[in-house]
Amino acid sequence: MPARDLTEGWRPAHVLLLWTLINISDCRVNLFAPDAVTLEEYSKANITITSNSKLNYSSIITVPEKVLLPVKETSVSFTVTGLDVGQVTTYLYSNNTDLNGLPVRISFMVVHSNALSVISQVIGWIYFVAWSVSFYPQAWENWRRKSVVGLNFDFLALNLTGFTAYSVFNIGLFWVPYIKEEFLKKYPNGINPVSANDVFFSLHALLLCLVYVSQAAIYERGGQKISWMAMFLLLIGWTFALVSLFVAVARKITWLEYLYNFSYIKLAVTLVKYVPQAYMNYRRKSTVGWSIGNVLLDFTGGVLSVLQMILQSYNNDEWGLIFGDPTKFGLGLFSVVFDILFLAQHYCLYRHSQQYEVVTEEED
Repeated sequence: MPARDLTEGWRPAHVLLLWTLINISDCRVNLFAPDAVTLEEYSKANITITSNSKLNYSSIITVPEKVLLPVKETSVSFTVTGLDVGQVTTYLYSNNTDLNGLPVRISFMVVHSNALSVISQVIGWIYFVAWSVSFYPQAWENWRRKSVVGLNFDFLALNLTGFTAYSVFNIGLFWVPYIKEEFLKKYPNGINPVSANDVFFSLHALLLCLVYVSQAAIYERGGQKISWMAMFLLLIGWTFALVSLFVAVARKITWLEYLYNFSYIKLAVTLVKYVPQAYMNYRRKSTVGWSIGNVLLDFTGGVLSVLQMILQSYNNDEWGLIFGDPTKFGLGLFSVVFDILFLAQHYCLYRHSQQYEVVTEEED
């Protein structure tokens, strides 16, 4: 600290203290302390707290213990060095109570490669485009044929419910500050699994599902209707969402947990929604009315979605990312599995019967 007589109007620089939340790795600690202490008036007592192990700390970055902000300056810089892959949060405090808005929280992320981060983002937007565009071939097919025969109504109903739930989950975790704070409290070093492309994809998908429903209402449907089994499954899903709402209002679960319930609804829908369509194709021995363009784009989006999550997990050295958003991972994985089945039905199993049915329609 410089001597006070350097200048007549000298005032000390603001001291900004940096406190970093360091990672605690591979340690389980139990602390033991007295349950209660009785003291006589004006007496003293020594309190001993013991633990059954020692803490092993490892920080992924190095920062200076303090930064001096000169009085006449409005900004100051300091150097941060990344030591290991991971995330850490640093809090900035000041010794000057006149500085408002402190402490300031700075989240640092150390990755294997910035190039991989860019590649991951590019892949994310590519699969967003592929998945988004995948809804249009089916809408075009319905409009061209002026018919929705071949498009299973159970699939339509389940898909509408699934993307409604997925939109609620994405909007809450991406745009609602209170939910985002709850996520950071529960996962201090976690990465928000919802990105901008996830939000816009789910909203766009919901809109196109509504277009399908409107087409089903005005075009030839061949006597199709939603099965009792699908209605029962939908009733279970929305009852679960309603009961969860009451439980959240009663503060038995957090709003973050309530929001995750919508992601579980979407995941459950993803598990079963393709089954009615696959069974209808099998029963008809044809894929006429079920757009193969939709399947090809959906397959592309699913593969890229899973690939992006794998790259993000490697780059952040956090494989829990895959399970941090089970809906996104499940959406990609199960889409790929069923798309392979649909491709086999279209190009291998029912190729000849499809050609026969098309010729018959033309003759009529």
